[in-house]
Amino acid sequence: MSSPTGDEDARRDIRRRRLPHDGFLHELEHGVEAELDLAEDGPDGRPDPRPVDEWLDPDAQRYEIGLRNLLGAVEAAEDSVHEVMPGAGHASRPTASTSDTLGAARRMAAVPYRHGSRVPAHDHCLNPARAAGRPSAAARYGRMFPQLEPLAGDPTSVLRAGDAHDAGAALDRPDGAGDDAAEAAGWPFFGQLVGHDITAGRSPADGATEPGQPHDARAPKLDLQLLYADGPIGSPFLFDLDDPAKFLLGPDGRDVPRNRQGVALIGDPRNDVHLFALSLHVALLRAHNRIVDRLRTAGVAEADLVDAARVTLTWHYQWIVVHDFLPRLVGTELVERVLVEGGRWFAPEPGHGYVPLEFADAAYRYGHGQIRHSYRLVAGGTAVPLFPDLVGFGPLRADRRLDFAQLFDLPGRPAAQRAKRLDGRLATSLVGLPETVTGDVEAGHRRSLAARDLLRGASTGLPSGEAVARLLGAAPLTADELGHDHPHGTPLWYYVLREAQHRGGGDRLGPVGGTIVAEVLIGLLRADPASYLSLEPGWQPNLPAAGATYALTDLLALGDDREGT
Repeated sequence: MSSPTGDEDARRDIRRRRLPHDGFLHELEHGVEAELDLAEDGPDGRPDPRPVDEWLDPDAQRYEIGLRNLLGAVEAAEDSVHEVMPGAGHASRPTASTSDTLGAARRMAAVPYRHGSRVPAHDHCLNPARAAGRPSAAARYGRMFPQLEPLAGDPTSVLRAGDAHDAGAALDRPDGAGDDAAEAAGWPFFGQLVGHDITAGRSPADGATEPGQPHDARAPKLDLQLLYADGPIGSPFLFDLDDPAKFLLGPDGRDVPRNRQGVALIGDPRNDVHLFALSLHVALLRAHNRIVDRLRTAGVAEADLVDAARVTLTWHYQWIVVHDFLPRLVGTELVERVLVEGGRWFAPEPGHGYVPLEFADAAYRYGHGQIRHSYRLVAGGTAVPLFPDLVGFGPLRADRRLDFAQLFDLPGRPAAQRAKRLDGRLATSLVGLPETVTGDVEAGHRRSLAARDLLRGASTGLPSGEAVARLLGAAPLTADELGHDHPHGTPLWYYVLREAQHRGGGDRLGPVGGTIVAEVLIGLLRADPASYLSLEPGWQPNLPAAGATYALTDLLALGDDREGT
């Protein structure tokens, strides 16, 4: 590497003045500087091959790799400290003071940000050195169809998909005809929360490096780790000191607690990305607290309340995924087949669950095609764009509170807004993503979610949609149905969207997308020894339900102030 410039020397001098200079932190300081330098060029002079988060801008990617290496040094140092300091904890994450120290060089002014303010993306996106996402067990992505070859062709061609002059920009054009789906508008956002629960992706953002087997920074279980993180012992900031069995909420109970800069103090910072993800997160926190009330009334011992409430909430959530969410998305027949026969293509052994790349980087990104450009938040209200108006990463504004009856069909309320039909197009809000989500990028394609999804599949070497269809025994889509005739095949993500349009009526996934999603979610539950499908497959929900079958709307109602205990 070339010698540091004068500006780099000045930045390092600032860090030296701000960081404490006791022995251990002094060594860490130099370690940070060295790692940040090596992030651009590895020790052998070549670009560092380790995958970084696609949501981060290049400068933030450099910080991420440096902090990732530093985390290993911190953990190694903790082991040696423990030998001479009996009782010293082996925290699985840096303490708040360590995180503050490492962030000193780029700390922002201590002014709370409103929900929707323009905060740099790299200050909020998931990072391996931060509180969310470190798996409780080894986790790697894998392949669902390892026998299939990656889609041939030039991967860099997808970079033009977000540019207006390229034919690929058709992905980003809204359909002028009616585009209401059968299901309510909130379901793709619940699907996003489920995705956050099982994945924290570390696949490369482009095709410059060999993906191999990238790490999943989240344990692949539907266990609500995004809420509970490390529990009251490892993540005490999540819980209420006045009632330690309950989650701490914001001052009015409708937002999450935040630090003085407006950063959400939650188990997974990605759930603060927009109003809908945040509102679902708060609803689950409130549901846990109401379950604690019910268990306490039933005489459960105080020492057992947190664990009992977690199991209760998690099992009801898992039931919802299997019996409410999946049937709407892939159809009841496919769900029943996988439950009875097991997965034909994905059936990991108990305790060895993993997330296939075909799921994470293609099929489960179906939800991007269901998101509308704008939404009403309250009855009779004006529709506002999802991005940038409802972007998060700051305290929730009083005029941005959500009535869930606008997103889900609640009993006794008018029908909610509908999700967008799956038709191979993305809403306008997803064409030009705001800087708070993408970071500071120059190329137009980096702001288009369509291009980012295509790029993701190319960089991880996914097979074509046609190849997967033939393997599953499903008739591949025709060139007319796909709207093109690519000689090498169709990117799997785009194929899943088009298949949903022509084989699922725009309301649900087709044979390829549906099989991948159903087998993976049910397979992960069966691979988790603590899930209800593993421990008690015949278990039934026991919380109050408005209808004959327990549903997500029942869980949302549980945390509503109007509901009794």
